[in-house]
Amino acid sequence: MKKLVFTVTNDLNYDQRMIRIGTSLVAAGFEITLVGYKLKDSLPLTAAPYFQKRFFCFFTTGKLFYLEYNFRLFFYLLFKKHDLICAIDLDTILPCLFISKIKRIPRVYDAHELFCEMQEIVSRPFIYRMWKKIENYAVPQFRLGYTVNHIIAEEFARMYNRSYEIIRNVPVLKPLVIPGKDSKYILYQGAVNEGRSFDTLIPAMKWVQATLVIAGSGNYMAKVKSLVVEQGLTHKVIFTGRLFPADLYSYSLHAWAGVTLFENQGLSNYYSLANRFFDYIHAGLPQVCVNYPVYAEINKTNPVAVLVDDLSSENIANHLNQLVENDVLYYDLQQNCLTQREVLNWQAEEKKLLTFYNSIFS
Repeated sequence: MKKLVFTVTNDLNYDQRMIRIGTSLVAAGFEITLVGYKLKDSLPLTAAPYFQKRFFCFFTTGKLFYLEYNFRLFFYLLFKKHDLICAIDLDTILPCLFISKIKRIPRVYDAHELFCEMQEIVSRPFIYRMWKKIENYAVPQFRLGYTVNHIIAEEFARMYNRSYEIIRNVPVLKPLVIPGKDSKYILYQGAVNEGRSFDTLIPAMKWVQATLVIAGSGNYMAKVKSLVVEQGLTHKVIFTGRLFPADLYSYSLHAWAGVTLFENQGLSNYYSLANRFFDYIHAGLPQVCVNYPVYAEINKTNPVAVLVDDLSSENIANHLNQLVENDVLYYDLQQNCLTQREVLNWQAEEKKLLTFYNSIFS
């Protein structure tokens, strides 16, 4: 039985992509270990068919966090036997690279995004140069890899002459019964980070006859909560914190609409294909979404979203109100969600994942 280890810098309880990947590979006969980190307020690990390891770090943000985490990861990997190492995004790539060379085992790069082009990095010149040096050094040494859409794959081919597979981050297809919705609330789920348009989304709620539920946490949470108070919207914005996948799905199922918004600052945002975009589809949930290339392409045949170009508060409010007030539009988008989820699901992507890993050891 081949032993594979995957490394991330988040809490394993909430990483739905890695939960799906780990579960699928275990079912296919691999022994899987996921490595993440643990905060002081992290809940106990949930049961899973794969092994899980979380590091507690004294530092929780910034350069010292990444330095400490990668130091711990290096020595953990050094003294564990594995047949393959997979680095999830750039922030765990160096220990995976060095250990794979020392042990002479295959290495894989799973690129969820264009890491150096995230807004919080590209807007800080020193931080950008640091991560770009790491990327320029490490990524060309990862011949094997995959990412979430064809545009990001094309960028890796252009920058580093690496031909990476495309494995989209879509939910498992399961039976869906859309419940009656007594109250109309708008759902944002995912990381509460810089660049997710909270600065205009929050004020937009002044003109929308619905509540906004924010399900997640991140580096912009303090700013968002402050903005809610400044705008006098404490009665219209609810924060749930991070939720386990089953609880998050319940919120999606009962919501009236979702939002997938990114500021056009950095190619990572512009070329993104967010997890929540598909989570909303699988819950039969119409959404307001940025009109960026990959979303527009998916939305072309069977629209599941109202696409928005102008991210001003007034324009976001107008688009949200279309979903709140236009029953015909809402029903059409909802029905298209039911169609799209039959095609865009993990059962289809899982086949590509298993082909990828089986080919490495065949």
